[in-house]
Amino acid sequence: MDDELLAQGRLGDARGEARYIVLATLAGACAGLLGALFHLAINHLVQWPRWLAGTGLGGWPLVAAAAGVTMVCTVLSVFLVRRFAPEAGGSGVQEIEGAMEGLRPVRWRRVLPVKFVAGVTAISSGLVLGREGPTIHIGASAAAAVSETFRTTELERRGLLAAGAAAGLACAFNAPLAAVLFIVEETHREFPYTFRTYLGVGCAAVAATIMTQAIVGTGPALPLPVESAALHLLPAFLLLGAVLGVMGMMLNGAIMRMTDFAARCHRHLPYAWPAAVGLVTGALVILLPDTVTGGEGVILGFAAAQPGLSVLLVLAAVRFVTTVACYSSGVPGGIFAPILTLAVCIGLGFGEAARLLLPDAGVVPLAFAVAAMGGLFTASVRAPIVGVALAMELTGSYALVVPLLVTCVAADLVAQWAGGQPIYSQLLDRTLAQAGIRRKREPDEPTGLA
Repeated sequence: MDDELLAQGRLGDARGEARYIVLATLAGACAGLLGALFHLAINHLVQWPRWLAGTGLGGWPLVAAAAGVTMVCTVLSVFLVRRFAPEAGGSGVQEIEGAMEGLRPVRWRRVLPVKFVAGVTAISSGLVLGREGPTIHIGASAAAAVSETFRTTELERRGLLAAGAAAGLACAFNAPLAAVLFIVEETHREFPYTFRTYLGVGCAAVAATIMTQAIVGTGPALPLPVESAALHLLPAFLLLGAVLGVMGMMLNGAIMRMTDFAARCHRHLPYAWPAAVGLVTGALVILLPDTVTGGEGVILGFAAAQPGLSVLLVLAAVRFVTTVACYSSGVPGGIFAPILTLAVCIGLGFGEAARLLLPDAGVVPLAFAVAAMGGLFTASVRAPIVGVALAMELTGSYALVVPLLVTCVAADLVAQWAGGQPIYSQLLDRTLAQAGIRRKREPDEPTGLA
C-alpha cells in the first residue's frame, strides 16, 4: 500500500512538473512574440527623421520639427504611464523583482498595452533608452497572464514571473544564456530555486529566442567578432575594469539623483521635465545623432569608423548626460542598451589611448570596446557573469572570454569597494519607499561579489 501511494505521488509530481514546463514554455513563446513585435515596431518607427527630412525641411526648421516630434512623443508616453499604469514607467526590472519578492503586484492587463504602446512611442522617438527593460516587463506580464489563466500555485507563479523576465531579455538581445544567468545572478534573492522553476527559466528563454529568431532573424544582435587579445594586455583590461567600476557607480548615482529631481519637478510643474528632455533630445537627433537613441546602430557605426580619442571622450560625456536625463523622464525604457553604447565609447577611447601609448603592443581598440560592454554593465547592475555572457552573445566575440572576465570582475570589485549599489536594487527601494513599503534585508546580505 505504501509503495502504491509513493508511486502515485511520484506520478503526480511528474505530471505537475511537465505541466509547469509547458506553461513556462508557453509564457516564453508569448514573450518572444510580443517582444519581437515590439522590436519590429521600434525599428520601423525610428526611421522618422528620414521621413521628416524627406518632406523638404532643412536647417533649423528641420531641427525645430524634430524637437517637436520627440517632445510630443515623450509627453504622450508619460501621460499614458501616469494615467493608466504608473508601474509601467522606467525599465520595469525592479517591478518584477518586487513582484517575485511579493511586494509589488503585476497588473498585466494594464501593464501590457501601456508598456507596449508607450514604450514604442518613447524609444522610437530618439530618447536614449533601450528596449530590453520593457521586454523584460512585457515577458513577465505575459507570464503573469499565463499563471492566472491556468491557476498556478504561488511558488509556480513566482517561478513563471522569472521565466517570463528571462524570456523578455532573451528576446531583446537574442541572448538566451545571458537571460538565464540574469535570473540566477540578479534575482538570486527573490527567485524560488527548485529544479522545476530553474528548468522553466531555461525553457522560456529558449522558446522566446526561437520565436524571436523566426520573426526578426538569427545571428548576434551586435556582430563585432574580435580575436582574442594577447595575454600581455590583460593588465590593461584590469585597469579598464577599475575605470568602469567607478564610472558605473557614478552612473547609478546620477540616475537616482536625476530621478528624484524629476519627481520634484512633477510636483510643481507636471510634464515640464519630460517636455524639456524630449525637446533637447529631438534637436540632438538632427544635430548630433550619435548622442541619442538606444545606440545599437551607433555601436556598429563606431566599430566601423573608429573615431578619434577626443571625439570618443566628448561622445561619452554627452551620452552619459542624455542617458541619465532620458531615463529620469519617466517613460517606459531600459538602460541596458544605453549602458552598452556608453561603454563602447569608453572602451574604444581607452583602447585608442593604449594604442597610442603602446604602439608596438598589438592593441586592438575594438577588443577593449567589447570588454567595456560587459564591464560597465557589471559595475551598474553588479552581475559580472551576466556581463561576460551578454557581451559574448551580443557580439559573437567568444574568444574574448578571459579579457571579459578580467574586466568584469575588476569592475565589480571596484564598484563594491567604492560603496556602489546595484541600480535595480536602488530603483526597487525607491519604488517601495514611495508606496510606503519597507523592504526586509538580511544584516549580511551581499551585493555583487563578496
